[in-house]
Amino acid sequence: MGRLFGTDGIRGVVNAGLDARLAFQVGMAAAYVMAEAKGGGQPRFTIGKDTRISSDLLEGALVAGLCSAGADVLHLGVIPTPAVAWITVDAKADAGIVISASHNPFEHNGIKIFDHRGFKLSDALEGKIEEIVLSRIAVPLKTHGEIGRVIYADEKEAQDYIDYLVSTVDTDLSGLHILVDCANGAASATAARLFDRFPDLHTDVIHADPDGVNINHGCGSTHLDSLRAMVKAGGYDLGIAFDGDADRCLMVDETGEEIDGDQVVASCGLALKQEGKLPGNALVATVMSNMGLRVFCRENGIDLHCTDVGDRNVLEKMEACGYMLGGEQSGHTIFRKYATTGDGQLTALQFLSLLHKSGKRASELVAGCRRYPQVLINVPVAGQAQKSAIMADPSIRDAVTAQEDAMAGTGRVLVRPSGTESLIRVMVEAQSEGDARNAAEALANIIKIYG
Repeated sequence: MGRLFGTDGIRGVVNAGLDARLAFQVGMAAAYVMAEAKGGGQPRFTIGKDTRISSDLLEGALVAGLCSAGADVLHLGVIPTPAVAWITVDAKADAGIVISASHNPFEHNGIKIFDHRGFKLSDALEGKIEEIVLSRIAVPLKTHGEIGRVIYADEKEAQDYIDYLVSTVDTDLSGLHILVDCANGAASATAARLFDRFPDLHTDVIHADPDGVNINHGCGSTHLDSLRAMVKAGGYDLGIAFDGDADRCLMVDETGEEIDGDQVVASCGLALKQEGKLPGNALVATVMSNMGLRVFCRENGIDLHCTDVGDRNVLEKMEACGYMLGGEQSGHTIFRKYATTGDGQLTALQFLSLLHKSGKRASELVAGCRRYPQVLINVPVAGQAQKSAIMADPSIRDAVTAQEDAMAGTGRVLVRPSGTESLIRVMVEAQSEGDARNAAEALANIIKIYG
């Protein structure tokens, strides 16, 4: 991880660390680096954004920087992150940029870059952009006819993406009744249109009225309470919740219980295994995945490979080994047959297809992957230096070992620095929620001494 790019691009509070000047510089540097990577010539970028009030500001600065350095830009407007990745490939662009801070509050924003294959930009290319920006290396400005142009996309690009998602399922989803929470984010621009393509699927949509500041506020995949209540009250078969940029998807079964990313991977993975379509007989998850997924895979004869946190790490493992399904508990699920990144709307369709074909209720479909009680406490810290000091402190490691020894194999502890925020995350799983909370709070209190 560099000084500018974190595990999921550049993140920050707008005008308090991430501002138009930085976005302009990143745009110039990205244009220069991608021109160099393609061996010269004029690079072409796609650019999309979520619904935050600051997205227009950053978009304008990025576009100005890109064009100043000679890049052409296909302007997509408000659109999900995975749509930008897909359109970048479909449009044969050299790179794609997304302006979003995903599940974070509205005052945050971010810049994420995809390469021409729809994968997140490599560490090497991110490093080159970072060096240019932070070292203030002058990027040659273009003049005359070499200045980049902006092409404003019509509805075709978004419609082609929706058509593609529809093509990934072979059932009409008839008879299902679903409630979709768009988090007042990017899915507000596409979700209703997507699910309306299934005329025999009864779909209601909520939290699809973005105003710039209500993205993720009390709604979406990080705030499921309203969806839970409405699913139960309305007799829905399934509730679907996206995050701000719609690369995550969590769900709620007909009883109002959460269906997390682990359970989605488990149920879809088992179906693929039964059909003989699970390469390597393996799934990929992260160290944050619940013990329930580990138990499920062991009981069903599936190999589970766990990576560091981050869908980039999951994808790298999948690519290296030829695996086709993986994801994070938080709802980033990668169906590699269809996508190069986590795609919440694709995930929803794949799960709905499985649900429809199974004839089961959602609660029955995921029952085999039970979730062990898990408590996560986020401890604020001053910054990267403090995160590093805490993680290197022997007393923290000893405290973690003591808690793990006390659980004697019936639970686990994970303490890690956040890759996107100034936080240390303390996660404990145990046989009871009380045991998990007691252990997590004890560790969090030790870490808070550094505050």
